[in-house]
Amino acid sequence: MEKIISSERHSHSLAQHNVLRNTYFLLALTLTFSALTACASTLLHLPAPGFILTLVGFYGLMYLTHRLADRPVGILAAFAFTGFLGYCLGPILSRYLSVGMGETIAFALAGTAVVFFCCSAYVLTTRRDMSFLNGILITGFVVLLVAVIANIFLKLPALQMTISVLFILFSSAAILWETSNIVQGGETNYIRATVSLYVSLYNIFVSLLSLLGLASRND
Repeated sequence: MEKIISSERHSHSLAQHNVLRNTYFLLALTLTFSALTACASTLLHLPAPGFILTLVGFYGLMYLTHRLADRPVGILAAFAFTGFLGYCLGPILSRYLSVGMGETIAFALAGTAVVFFCCSAYVLTTRRDMSFLNGILITGFVVLLVAVIANIFLKLPALQMTISVLFILFSSAAILWETSNIVQGGETNYIRATVSLYVSLYNIFVSLLSLLGLASRND
């Protein structure tokens, strides 16, 4: 009986390890592809897709990726999703580069890497169950949604900075939750896990970019 239990635990641990390994591998590939599309969009000075098209592309491709996540074609959907977001990032980077803020981009990129490393390392080292963050994330999403809608009309720099800080905190918590979900065996699909982590990294980078940009303009 003990041998059977030990074998089941070993199989469960191996499955979790495989999901985590595949997630990080696909995340690295999609981040690279997204960076390439962002560079191409920046160098070619491609126009921003606009607010409505961005929303449709983001949620449409995310929905498609989740629907196809259990099939091999789901990988292509993940690349389409991350490539589209990379394209959307191009016009933003172009604006920063046009005013000589290349260092701001580098700092935002480095900050994003540090946040991801720290959050992932914490969960992987402690193996702590972060499921308690689920309710906090739901509440945080509602707060952010209200704040973003309000800022569309108010356009206040202070509110924009607050939103950026909240997005960084929210996305950091999402990385902790998703990584823990994989480690604890709650997430068994590496495509869904990859997209979740990618969105968190994307939000952290854009928020840091906005935050550092606003801070430099106020100096």
